[in-house]
Amino acid sequence: MTRHLSAFLFVSFCVWAIAAADALAGKVHQKLYVTNSAGDDVTVIDVATNKPITTIQVGPHPHGIAVPAAEDFILVTIEGKKPGDLVWIDPRTDRIVQRMEVGPEPNQLAVTPDGKIAYVPCSDGYWDIVDVHGAKVVKRLFTGGRPHNTLCSPDGKYMYLAPMGDIKKVLIADTSTHKIVGTIPFSNVVRPIALTADGKRLFAEVDGLIGFEAADIAQRKMVHRVAAELPEAQRKIASRSHGLGVRPDQKELWECDVEHGDVHVYDITGDRPQQIAAIPIGTRIYWLTFSPDGQTCYVAARGRNAVAVVDTATKKVTARIAAGQEPKRLLVVRVTEE
Repeated sequence: MTRHLSAFLFVSFCVWAIAAADALAGKVHQKLYVTNSAGDDVTVIDVATNKPITTIQVGPHPHGIAVPAAEDFILVTIEGKKPGDLVWIDPRTDRIVQRMEVGPEPNQLAVTPDGKIAYVPCSDGYWDIVDVHGAKVVKRLFTGGRPHNTLCSPDGKYMYLAPMGDIKKVLIADTSTHKIVGTIPFSNVVRPIALTADGKRLFAEVDGLIGFEAADIAQRKMVHRVAAELPEAQRKIASRSHGLGVRPDQKELWECDVEHGDVHVYDITGDRPQQIAAIPIGTRIYWLTFSPDGQTCYVAARGRNAVAVVDTATKKVTARIAAGQEPKRLLVVRVTEE
């Protein structure tokens, strides 16, 4: 009898746990946040319907956007204020909950997965290192150049710092000491960067190349330079790459060709990346991001004040969503409602 009762209780517990998990999952939905670089707001879009929900007034020329692993707050840098601002947004209410001053003209920041530390690139040659919970700058790390793009390693141990200018390399900072522990040289001025989930490969867009360069992080060296395959007509029109991301399945790298209005897709499963698609967006583009399941790519269609929605399986645009003035950085956030 006791054995049967124990089995019954165990099964009942499992049923309850599954029901509880399902109930919790039902409270999670996804929203796309878009910084409108020529305006003063962030557009919030419901991913399920591809419809704008609201706009959040954050300040002139919002630039970078980042979230921790828990995705319980959003950080946005405000480039147009003097000095610059760092803004906290609660994704459940879409309201600003905190704001602090940082260095001048802050660009694309990154935050550690635990949400404790953010690295904010500023135009005076420094990264502001911010204690997120204390809302204070704990150190200014000098790199020179024009600090621009930032990525954190999946384990939170390293920040990858990509300043523009003659430096022509990505610097690696240890997040426990906030010191530079390595550099990876590239062929030209570094623009957006992307990182594989295993932390082994770093991809970088560089000036003078429509395409990207790939580096082996352990060896601290660039191992591939990959030029996009362009039709003859596009070769006559000057462009550059700005916008880079690894699809969540880790099999593809997607890259924005700004003036040609195309997204190029590369297979990165082999020894050398190979281009497998070119997706016409139809206007000037500037950034991209993926849904967590990797089934959708969102492209900042800056030339039309919109976001293009791309099915990653078919490589086709399925929708266009109105945004604000010159949308730039964008990010899907999974929101858990209480």
